[in-house]
Amino acid sequence: MTDLSFAKRGSKTAIETGREFSPKFDGDGLIVAVVTDYETNEVLMVGYMNAEALKRTIETGEAWYWSRSRKSFWKKGETSGQVQKVREILTDCDQDALVVKVRVEGNGATCHVGYRSCFYRAVDLSSETSVALNATNVPKVYEPEDVYGKS
Repeated sequence: MTDLSFAKRGSKTAIETGREFSPKFDGDGLIVAVVTDYETNEVLMVGYMNAEALKRTIETGEAWYWSRSRKSFWKKGETSGQVQKVREILTDCDQDALVVKVRVEGNGATCHVGYRSCFYRAVDLSSETSVALNATNVPKVYEPEDVYGKS
């Protein structure tokens, strides 16, 4: 990796309206990344990046994340072939959240359980007594066993 560095966080005005990229990482050193399809804006997944994962993403043009459960880096698609080619990265006004717009290689899926998007279920808002999930009737793109093997 190169010596890519982010700007130090300056004044509120500089952060909110300036040109310097100075991402604000949380107490665990992470920033949330909402990943969308570059052409359709469909939300594909949400991941977390630390400074090094964000640098790797910018430098390579492929999405890297920090796994909170495994405490390690992961390059999306390294195992599955569903590499996320980054086309644009947006940040919000506080620079504490990202939208990463990608094109997905391979079979075009992002979700490790076989769907194009990790958001394949919706919360049922009609019940007053319980909360359930409803399928959104999107088909699976692949069977995870075929890509990752049996778990």
